[in-house]
Formats: sequence, structure tokens, C-alpha cells
Amino acid sequence: MRIPEWLAELGRKRISPYPVEGFVYGAGPEKPKLLLVGEAPGETEIHNGIPFSGRAGNELMKFLERAGVSREDAYITSAVRSRPYKWREKRTRAGETVRRKYNRAPSSAEILAHAPLLDYEIEHVQSPLIVTLGNIGLKRLCGPDLKVSEAHGRLMKQPVKRLKSLESSEYEWTDKEYVIFPTFHPASIFYNRQLLELIHEDMDKLERLVQHPDLYANAAVNDETGEHKNH
Repeated sequence: MRIPEWLAELGRKRISPYPVEGFVYGAGPEKPKLLLVGEAPGETEIHNGIPFSGRAGNELMKFLERAGVSREDAYITSAVRSRPYKWREKRTRAGETVRRKYNRAPSSAEILAHAPLLDYEIEHVQSPLIVTLGNIGLKRLCGPDLKVSEAHGRLMKQPVKRLKSLESSEYEWTDKEYVIFPTFHPASIFYNRQLLELIHEDMDKLERLVQHPDLYANAAVNDETGEHKNH
């Protein structure tokens, strides 16, 4: 499935005032086993147009393989479709100082700019399970109070956040409830290798959920207490 071109053009226009570059479409089948929501594309992705195809993408494919899922089984997207960057100076081996672009986390304004794109995919991609990768995707869909360090590996069923209207800067909760499984962003292991064990545990749980959809088909809780959080 692919978002309509008018929506992609709208996304490009809405994010044009910000320091970002490129544009990467979400990719995958209309009825995938998983809908993966990441943060934003990096340098590799904006050149080849393939979500999660850089270093983090290589790790993600390993994690999905552990969960028994292939790239072809998943619809892969992100909260922001353009690469957020910042300029930094770097000294070369020859001793020269050069400026280059580095990845950075998207701002709330950039996430808002591309909110209609993710809203469209959440509504139209028919996936039984949404997997958020890192804090950006988790907070975009489930609210700012959640942290992946606390919510990872936990099955949640709840409404998700969507933009009230194209003219609005506020979000509202959907009427529909979705089944969500948060886990860490694959790039997190580059900075904290200790997270690898936790991610492997999450993937083992995810494998059971993928193999046995009945475990979450009638899910009615989003924490250990069996009670919904306030929305």
C-alpha cells in the first residue's frame, strides 16, 4: 500500500519550513502481519527511498527474523517521512574541518507536520498489531506520558492520537481501539548495548503474538492491572 500522492505532496509542503531533507513513503502490504512505526528516515533512506534500510534497518531485520516476520510481512512507516538533520563540524584525517549533516530526533512541529500521513496509514493499513519503535512513535500514537523504557514488551489496546483537522495543531483520540506493542528503536543498541537483551525478550513475545493472534484478538487491557489508562 502507498499513501495517495496528494497526501504526500501535502506532507512535503507542511514540513518545508523545517531543517529536513528528502521524503520516504511508508511501504508494505495493505494487510500486513505488523504495522511498524519508527521515528524518521536517515541518510541512507532518503537516497534509496526504502524505510529502515540503513544501519538501524539491518538490526531491525534481525529482530524481525527473531520474531518470525520478514520485511514483506510488515508495513513500515514512521512519524516523520523526511530526514531531520543538524549541521556539525568534523575534523578529517588530513586535519581539515568540514561541516556535514547528522541525524537528529524530529521536533514536535515536524511530527505535527506529517501527522496526516501517519493518520491515513493507521486508518487504512489493515494490521492486527501496531509495533512502535522507540519513544517517538509510542508518544505520537499513545500520548506523551508513556516511555518505551516502561512500556516495552507490553500489549496495549487503546485509542490512538490523531490530528483533529488539517488546520489544527492539536490531537484527539480515535474512536477505534488498536492493539499496540511498544519496543525499543533498533538504533538504541548502538548507544546502549545492554538493551539488546530486552529487545530479544520483546521479540520472543512478539513471535508468540504473531503465531497466536488469539492472544491479542480480544485484548482488553493495556497494563498489568487490567485497567485502561486515562485518555
